[in-house]
Amino acid sequence: MAGAFDDSDQDTGLPDWLLPLLFAPFVGSFLGVVAIRWPEGRPIAVARSRCPHCDRALSPLELLPLVSWILAGGRCRRCKAALGLFYPAIELAALVLALWAASQTGGWLFWVSCLFGWALLLAAVIDLRAMILPDFITLPLIPLGLALAYGLEPGKLADHALGALAGFLVFAALRWGYRALRGREGLGFGDVKLAAAMGAWVSWSGLPSAILLGTLAALLWVAVAARRGAGLSADRKVPFGAFLAFGLWVVWLHGPILAVAPG
Repeated sequence: MAGAFDDSDQDTGLPDWLLPLLFAPFVGSFLGVVAIRWPEGRPIAVARSRCPHCDRALSPLELLPLVSWILAGGRCRRCKAALGLFYPAIELAALVLALWAASQTGGWLFWVSCLFGWALLLAAVIDLRAMILPDFITLPLIPLGLALAYGLEPGKLADHALGALAGFLVFAALRWGYRALRGREGLGFGDVKLAAAMGAWVSWSGLPSAILLGTLAALLWVAVAARRGAGLSADRKVPFGAFLAFGLWVVWLHGPILAVAPG
């Protein structure tokens, strides 16, 4: 977990918040493109960004994160249709994650945390929009988490490997059990893979806290949705992976909230 390995004493000559302030919104803009286009099977890197209403290709000046949206009043310059809050929201979220990481880490671990947070942000947004957790995010996080654990504290690699195995087995058992009892899927296999990644990054000692925080966040989301008139039912789908990603991020930066490890 990042809080235990803060190397912020390394002085690079620049404050940690400066580069995220400049770079993170552009990352967020790209994540927004991926989150919209990947579930639809559309090309990501080659297609021009266009107004979703009049299909006009956007100029480079209209693609400046946050700034362009604010200056245009959140509307297309030609057709004047509202562009929505999706892109400025994800751009701002990427910036917030970077600044959050800067407040808890430093040096190279700060950048690792930023990349990790942005990957979790993309996974969460895709899950919220399409109810799927992409393998191209969840699967690489497992070996990357184990490799980082070995690089930071080789003696604790076994704890992180055990966490990955525990996350996978527990969520796989929950998935199988729900299907056996209800005769239908209740937990996606993407959640199982993400649970394995959670254990790899925060070890078996941090896994319960990450799951608890994710579950509480999901329950709050359901309660708010019900309050707003969406209703409650056993058939209601919940993008659980998005909330697990939140729990994982908090535990990665701040450590577990449940005392399950010695000392």
